[in-house]
Amino acid sequence: MIYPQSLGWLLIFLFSSIGTTAIASEPSDPESAIRRMVRANAEKDLQTLSRLMAHDANIISYGVAGRKYVGWTELEEGMREEFINSQKLEIPINELRVWTKGDLAWYAMELDYIRYVADGSALKRTLLPMRETGVLERRNGHWQLLSWHESFRSAQLGGPLSTLSAASSQRPIGSSQISTTPDLSGAWDILEVEDDKRYRATLDKQGNGSYTQHGGRFTTTTVTDRLWQGIWQQPDNDREGGFEMLLSENGTEAKGMWWYTRVGKQKNIPPREHGGTYQWKRLTPPTGAR
Repeated sequence: MIYPQSLGWLLIFLFSSIGTTAIASEPSDPESAIRRMVRANAEKDLQTLSRLMAHDANIISYGVAGRKYVGWTELEEGMREEFINSQKLEIPINELRVWTKGDLAWYAMELDYIRYVADGSALKRTLLPMRETGVLERRNGHWQLLSWHESFRSAQLGGPLSTLSAASSQRPIGSSQISTTPDLSGAWDILEVEDDKRYRATLDKQGNGSYTQHGGRFTTTTVTDRLWQGIWQQPDNDREGGFEMLLSENGTEAKGMWWYTRVGKQKNIPPREHGGTYQWKRLTPPTGAR
């Protein structure tokens, strides 16, 4: 699977198997196979992922931000790029349920995709809360991942993450931060200053939600001293990037910039070099306001 780099964001993902020759150390049940694939993803072990995932040319899987992968070749290319761009990956599984019927198995999983990238002399840590479903098949006595679908979780994790660099770290906003973090819920008007275009965003309390531009979605990673940071994805035109804005003292407006981290297959775009300036204005009061 592929995750957005940030957030984007990307993201990459998980699993695979060939289903021809099997080796003695292969997991003998579907849950073990899933956990083995997640561990191989975190260890950047492409060889194990390739062995554990089906290579059928007509298999279709979906990643975050509407990404679509047809066959093994597209997925392998995306995973190689993610492994190169990330200094370190951690992928703890929070919840996993597996059902089996004959030679087929399907699962539902919640996990955290924690990505470390170089930021000067420090490392920047970004956490993407994910959920995933998928289907496996037992071939020649060994379980292989056929297809999967991933998305962001609507419920954010509770509790802060430790960081390697306080100045450059990012972390998703959790319930334990609500008392010190502004409520970002409601409808927002977005003005793209350079092109004089307007969009509408609808966010939850933690600053996550959709906006009316190419199926866009915002994911807030942190709000500290009115500095609002996060990532955005636009699946309809296959783009993603980051944003940084400054909230007004009363929380009704925000001004700042967005930038690209990926446009189609073009990646490794230098942060903040390509993007624009934006002005936000709250249209509705926070959900909990009276």
